[in-house]
Amino acid sequence: MPSSPPVPNSIRIPSRCRSRPAPISPSACICPRPRPHRPAIPARAISFALAGNHVADASLAGAAQTPHWYALADVEVAGPANAGSIVAIGDSITDGYGVKPSRNTRWTDILAERLRRTPATRGTGVVNAGIGGNRILLDGLGPNLMARFDRDVIARSGVRWAILLEGVNDLGVLTREAPATPAQHAALVTQIITAYTELVTRAHAHDIKVIGATITPFGGNDYYHPGPASEADRQAINTFIRTFGLFDAVIDFDRVMRDPAQPARLDPAVDSGDHLHPSEAGYRRMGEAVPLALFGSGRR
Repeated sequence: MPSSPPVPNSIRIPSRCRSRPAPISPSACICPRPRPHRPAIPARAISFALAGNHVADASLAGAAQTPHWYALADVEVAGPANAGSIVAIGDSITDGYGVKPSRNTRWTDILAERLRRTPATRGTGVVNAGIGGNRILLDGLGPNLMARFDRDVIARSGVRWAILLEGVNDLGVLTREAPATPAQHAALVTQIITAYTELVTRAHAHDIKVIGATITPFGGNDYYHPGPASEADRQAINTFIRTFGLFDAVIDFDRVMRDPAQPARLDPAVDSGDHLHPSEAGYRRMGEAVPLALFGSGRR
């Protein structure tokens, strides 16, 4: 898909950044005087790179293009008193694996569109904190969820809700290289449930509600080749999410996405083809399944 060029004046740069850009150390941030604006900054979007100082340029002629963000990690904007944000934290299903750059059709994009169209939730934004290959307990592509939760959820400004959809990679990796023993399966389920409990406790200490999302099916996936034991693990975790009462609310993505005839598999109508990641139609189904009633307009 052809990429779109940068939109002139789509983001207003503070005057001091135009004249004397401040050096930014690795993992540090710069906080210029906040300006109210509404930038459209999707993930899985094209980045434009050009040598030199081009901060004030209206266009970036000759810039190299890449479908990744290597330098920009976060953008914070000023908002009204009743504004708030939802952090969707998870793995490649939240990151939007399979979505073409700049199409903005991840389930979080669909949710954001619905929030903007609804007067009661128009001041609520969505932050996508999905990382492909991410796991709850151990590092994979990026730090594990337990290690990054404070940075990616709690430390963000204005966060009032977190939607937690993660665990499929923990389940898949357990048996990817070799079968696991019943004791190993049981231990993993216990560890994931314990991790959920800790994450909710940490979020509640900062007045952030956590919405648990059930793990979607991945039966038939060639990368993880899950068997009956892995499916039993998934069902045990999903039963906990639905019934234990740990989470402030539950989004049942498993029910929304599974094949009624084969519940261990994705519905073929929303399967990307790898039996793990949704198609664009699947991401739309997920985004439309999130109840907007979970998100009020005023601060608590």
